[in-house]
Formats: sequence, structure tokens, C-alpha cells
Amino acid sequence: MKYLDEYRDPELAGRLFDEIDRITTRPWVLMEVCGGQTHSIIRNGIDKLLSERIELVHGPGCPVCVTPLDTIDKALAIASRDDVIFCSFGDMLRVPGSTQDLFQVKGEGGDVRIVYSPLDAVNIAQENPDKQVVFFGVGFETTAPANAMSVYQAGQLGLTNFSMLVSHVLVPPAIRAILNSPVNRVQAFLAAGHVCSVMGFSEYVPIVEEYKVPIVVTGFEPLDVLEGIRKTVLQLESGTAAAENAYTRAVNFEGNKAAQKLIADVFETTDRNWRGIGMIPGSGWELSDRYSDFDAAERFEVAHIDTHEPEICRSGEVLQGLIKPNECEAFGKECTPRKPLGATMVSAEGACAAYYTYGRFIDIEGVSA
Repeated sequence: MKYLDEYRDPELAGRLFDEIDRITTRPWVLMEVCGGQTHSIIRNGIDKLLSERIELVHGPGCPVCVTPLDTIDKALAIASRDDVIFCSFGDMLRVPGSTQDLFQVKGEGGDVRIVYSPLDAVNIAQENPDKQVVFFGVGFETTAPANAMSVYQAGQLGLTNFSMLVSHVLVPPAIRAILNSPVNRVQAFLAAGHVCSVMGFSEYVPIVEEYKVPIVVTGFEPLDVLEGIRKTVLQLESGTAAAENAYTRAVNFEGNKAAQKLIADVFETTDRNWRGIGMIPGSGWELSDRYSDFDAAERFEVAHIDTHEPEICRSGEVLQGLIKPNECEAFGKECTPRKPLGATMVSAEGACAAYYTYGRFIDIEGVSA
């Protein structure tokens, strides 16, 4: 725990809180992009201990949260087939589709398997030549290198029974979409460190220059988050805007060039629909023409599936930082982790799940807020 404890030191945290309070003279609205940062903030009470002049709102930084409902329904349709072994990371199995989730498909006899790497799915395809093996490729830029490698390896092995249902989304276009919204409140962003470990943070420079908003790359431990907030507030208070790195132990300006080269070979940019937000141009990756034979949506003819979210769910407003989770009328009532309406509640990194898990729906008298 040594290398975790040093980023959770209460004394150092106290000094950072004091410093942030000292330098904050005006109200500011900051958005943390990543769901892992959201959980760190809520679990450790960082938002409650900060100066009242700083408001933290929670962005669309959980890939499970923003995976569209129709993509889940496509996964369910494929996983229900007798000739398919459907592989996924565990966090996708409880995400609700229109009528059920992958756990229910598994309970009804579907061959749905949790894997820890997309390369595991490639191995399963080698071991089961009489079955079609599909991997559910969901994620931000963070998971793209491993997903790309699995497709590349399947191609090298000549596997005809492996394919991927792709739902990759990209952070910079989402930030632009938030800033372009006529109801935007966000004045600065804490960028996701794990995304930037792959892509670097050079791609945020044009956004900063165009919109004049600070973007600070931040880690996930309490001291990481606080240092990111401190650097962000310093910029806001001085009237400057820059792309800055507060996570130097894992991130550099250019990112991982080898990973980026592999991604560029296997994927190409596409418009992507974000759950709760809508279509964002150029905000996703799909398989490139060179690897189109591995596209599960085309192989199993499910690309036409189109479904809609329940109207009572306001997860889209949560993902854009317009409301807090406990301001949704369904929160903690019709929508709970055991019976979620939206993926922001079912996902382990979702903002709604964080608020529910850490009691943010309970007021001081123990009444649902």
C-alpha cells in the first residue's frame, strides 16, 4: 500500500485544502471528466471539504454510462444466439437494455463469459472453432490499445470466428460538445489521467486555445485530485487558460506513440451516439476498412437496432454537469443500483452509483433528498 498511501496522506490533503481555499476568491464550476475521479471525490468527501466557492460537476467519463441503449440491445441480440460465445468485461453485464441485461441472457442459457482482457476472447476463439466468439469492445481511449491488439492478433492468426462489437468513444469531442452547449456551466476541466497516458494531452491544446478554458490532467487518488483542482483554480483566478499536466508520473505530452499507431491501424474515426447526450460528430472509433470483417454488428446483422431511453431517466443531464444525481426525481426511488434505469446508476464508476453508494441521497434527518 506504500505507493497508494503516499497519495492519501491526510496532512498533505489538509494543506492542499487550505491552499485551495486561500487562492479561491470567486465562484468556479469545475468538471471532472472521469468516473474514477468522481468516485474518489464522493468517497473521500472532497467536494464537501472544498471551499463553497468551488462546485464540482460530474462529466461523461464512464464508458459504460455513455454506451447507448441500442448498443446494449445489439449485444443482447448477439449473445442470445446458440452459435455465439459472448465475451465482455464484467461491468457491462448488468447494464440494462430495453428488456433485460447480459446476466439475464446468461441465466437463460446464453454463453456469456466475463474476461479480463480482449486477448482472452481471441484465445477462446482458438479453442472453440465451431463457435462464433464476440468481444464487447466498450471504452474510452484507455482500453483501445488492447482492443485493437485483439483484432490485429485475430487477423494475424487468420481467425474467422472472432469479431468485436465496438462502442469506443473519445474524450476531446465530448468536451467540445459540453462547451458548445447553450446551457453549459463548466469553466474548467480535470482531464482523465488514464486516457492521457495513452493519447497524451497535446490534443487538449486546441480546445484550450479555442474556448479559453483550463484543462488539467489529473490522477485518481485524493492528493492527485486536489492538486489538479489547485492548478485549475490558479489558472482561473489569474485569468489564464492552458493544458497542464498534474499527473506527471503517468502522463506525458505526446502519449504512447506505439499504442496510437496500433489504434490508427485498426480503428477509424466515426460519429458516435452517447447515451443521455446524443450524437457527437467524430467522437468515436469503429473498425477500419482493413478490419471490417471483424465487425460483429455487420456479421450478425444487428446494425439496424434502434431503441430509446426511458424518459424519466435524467442521466444525460448528469453527464453534462447540468444536475447532480440526487436532483433526478427517480434517483433512489424508481432508480437504484438493484434496479437501475440508466447506466450512470448501474456502472461501478457512474456518478449516480457513487451518490447512492456513499449516501448522498440522505439528508441529515435520514429522509431521501
